[in-house]
Amino acid sequence: MSEIKALVFDVFGTVVDWRTSLIDNFIAWGKAKGIKGDWTALVDGWRGAYMPSMDEVRKHPERGFVILDDLQRQSIEPLTAKLGITGLTPADFDYLTRGWHSLNPWPDSVSGLTRLKTKFIISPLSNGNVALLTNMAKHAGLPWDLVLSAEIFRHYKPDPEAYLGAAKILGLAPAQVMMVAAHNNDLAAAQALGLKTAFVPRITEYGPFQNRDFKAEGNWDFVVKDFNDLADKLGC
Repeated sequence: MSEIKALVFDVFGTVVDWRTSLIDNFIAWGKAKGIKGDWTALVDGWRGAYMPSMDEVRKHPERGFVILDDLQRQSIEPLTAKLGITGLTPADFDYLTRGWHSLNPWPDSVSGLTRLKTKFIISPLSNGNVALLTNMAKHAGLPWDLVLSAEIFRHYKPDPEAYLGAAKILGLAPAQVMMVAAHNNDLAAAQALGLKTAFVPRITEYGPFQNRDFKAEGNWDFVVKDFNDLADKLGC
């Protein structure tokens, strides 16, 4: 694997614990604001709207690319209405949307990334937009060398343009880039385009609703316990 020059990472679920971070944030915020709601159901429902909202962007290229922040903002209002969470102002909806900018890392993320950075270029390759990923990195202490986002390529993963665009912008061949993810489908899309792959299980990502990605389901180049295990295997 000496040809690998860069590692690109899925972020939501792989690097950060979006579910626990958002639930804890919104419970505390709702209590302080005197707003009652099933915040766990909100977070789970919101994540459920994630892929369908990106599919709409794919179906309607004539409308232009829409960044994830805007998709999340569009999804949240009908979801709160469905769950009976009332009395929210536009500023409240903006606050909830920006909750995705301040997600907490998994315990091994910062230490593992810091080690991997000593030998490789490291970057997110995420469907999050650039501002979201940059703010998240500041909040969580993620030591990226740069921020690669679907926004740059105007395509959401698993579109080929995202993976191949990342290699191109780094000046590397696909085989010199390794996709690191907790999701088998993300790795399958990357592998089909010639990227190397590493699977990191995050078996509590969806809490009690986790129903996939408990283990590696493809012939990935590396299957590791966490980012520090990956750093060990890559000699960092």
